[in-house]
Amino acid sequence: MMRAVLLALAAALPAPAGAACRLALALGIDVSRSIDEADYAIQREGLLAALADPVIVAAFLVPEDHVALAVYEWSGQAYQEIVVDWTPVLGESDLAGIMDRIRTHHRGGEGLPTGLGAALDFGRDLVDKAPDCATRTLDLSGDGRSNDGRGPEVVYAREDFGDILVNGLPIGGHEADVAVYYRERVIRGPGAFVEIARTQADYPRAIRRKLEKELTEQLMGSSEPVAPRG
Repeated sequence: MMRAVLLALAAALPAPAGAACRLALALGIDVSRSIDEADYAIQREGLLAALADPVIVAAFLVPEDHVALAVYEWSGQAYQEIVVDWTPVLGESDLAGIMDRIRTHHRGGEGLPTGLGAALDFGRDLVDKAPDCATRTLDLSGDGRSNDGRGPEVVYAREDFGDILVNGLPIGGHEADVAVYYRERVIRGPGAFVEIARTQADYPRAIRRKLEKELTEQLMGSSEPVAPRG
């Protein structure tokens, strides 16, 4: 089934003139004070496992036009740090290099609150610096509502996100209804979606499934449309 989706994607994706990149994808990862060392390890290892999964590797590499990937961590409004700057994924060696940088990165931002608005601001600026790609997606994960600085709704009302799609990976177990919060206030754009992790232990499954959707189904327009915010 997945092979059929990948082959259909390869055939159906548009090839804009002069565009060598089909998707710029930025992953924003919550490292605020509610994320303890055990949670952080689950997130890091879950992302590494997803990037090594054969289905995800194939989703990166099957179409002719490539994907550019960036990864950053965020917590309070004063802390956002790039873990992996924009990297064109042209082959498995590029994914291996990305994984090495994630694996050897030393976490920062411990003990700080949750600045989702600042994380969105930083992610927008990062995506604006991406290589020239046909589509642009910001992928934010987190386990709580914004409690530091501007909230997502204020950022969307005041800042121009243009054609940037924002997806969310809310992590349950820490705050009630965090998935509803992400669905109503964080995601943005036609086809934007949330992929829910019921607890931190469910994060590896959720990030793998989220990447699969972003690299295949969403590019083909099969996700349920959501009206743009802001």
